[in-house]
Amino acid sequence: MPNPDRVTRLNPPALHPTPGYHHITIVEAGRTAYLAGQCPLAPDGTLVGEDDLDAQIKQVATNALEALKAIDAGPEDVVRSVIYVVSDSQPVLSQAWRELTASPLGAAFTSAATLLGVAQLGFSGQLIEVDLTVAVP
Repeated sequence: MPNPDRVTRLNPPALHPTPGYHHITIVEAGRTAYLAGQCPLAPDGTLVGEDDLDAQIKQVATNALEALKAIDAGPEDVVRSVIYVVSDSQPVLSQAWRELTASPLGAAFTSAATLLGVAQLGFSGQLIEVDLTVAVP
């Protein structure tokens, strides 16, 4: 169970409004976990949904939730996220944000978050990857 006194999320009034994330996330002393970029790979290592962003978002969320579970953490314990999407299209980036924040992993994106459009990721056909930093409960 997360301790709300360990993590503080702030949006200073002098900064622009956000679509759900916070500009600043402060973590009091404790353990921190840095998850490797979560890719849309099935447990057998095969790419899920080649060139299908929706399918890949679902797999990335599933994989991230499994990684969090392995350290007895949940999406609410995430204190920083970076989302990489293979696209230079604002509508595609917005779609990825909307789908991730509406997924079971959604609470992970209420802390400090960055959304990037990139030219390529590590696997042929891969469209998304999510990098998470976690305040371990």
